[in-house]
Amino acid sequence: MSCSTGAEPPQEQLLHGGTANRGRVVRIGDTVRRPVRSTSPATRALLEHLAAVGFDGAPRYLGTDVQGREVLTYVPGHAVTPPYPDWALGEDALRSVADLLRALHDAVEGFDPGAHVWPGPVPARFRTPLVTHNDPNLDNVVFRGGRAVALIDFDLASPGSRVWEVAAAARLWAPLRTEADVDDRRRGLSLERFRSLVDAYGLDPAERALLPEAVLATHDWIYGLVSDEARHGHEAFGEYWRDGASDRARRTRDWYLRARDDLAAAVA
Repeated sequence: MSCSTGAEPPQEQLLHGGTANRGRVVRIGDTVRRPVRSTSPATRALLEHLAAVGFDGAPRYLGTDVQGREVLTYVPGHAVTPPYPDWALGEDALRSVADLLRALHDAVEGFDPGAHVWPGPVPARFRTPLVTHNDPNLDNVVFRGGRAVALIDFDLASPGSRVWEVAAAARLWAPLRTEADVDDRRRGLSLERFRSLVDAYGLDPAERALLPEAVLATHDWIYGLVSDEARHGHEAFGEYWRDGASDRARRTRDWYLRARDDLAAAVA
């Protein structure tokens, strides 16, 4: 499929945020242009399914441009990038992220991922036919009027599970890490915010019991991807890994092991 609407608009606006495609994602008018990947057909199928079922919280796939880039609709609003605005770190914003993830998962029910090749697989313990976003970082959530309304950057989407996605979101949004590594208004509130996110999403007791294990697993999974990319010469990931991420990852993992009972108690 090719997207052809005449001459390309001359102005490309670089979109900031993210590491994998740093410097390679641009906005042209009401569209976003992104590099094509080996797993792009799977992402396209997912986005087309979401459009077909009327889910408004994701970009629409439009095709490819004359340079061979994916063309997606631009989602208006504010992605949460540093320095984080105060409103994005409050309770209402947090609960709206949980609502958005729940709506995404409900919309994905019925989508068959079996015919597609997906990015690096989620650990089998947390892998189901439900395709999840897998990278609900702050800069991948678009807000309007202080509420999360859309997810962007589905590059890591693949079969996962509700528990897996909620654990990934909690790591980032609570956030779940040592107090020394929280330098904003969320310091001291990690476990309280963890509970708020889980309550807002509505995990059942059996799912809640899996969360401490899932939190550690999502941490190991995402940092495994980052370190692999760094080792294989990805410039942006290499810079990120060398610029403190390796040490933070180790500190955070140690904290998860120490805080396992506290994490379980927070969501029981």
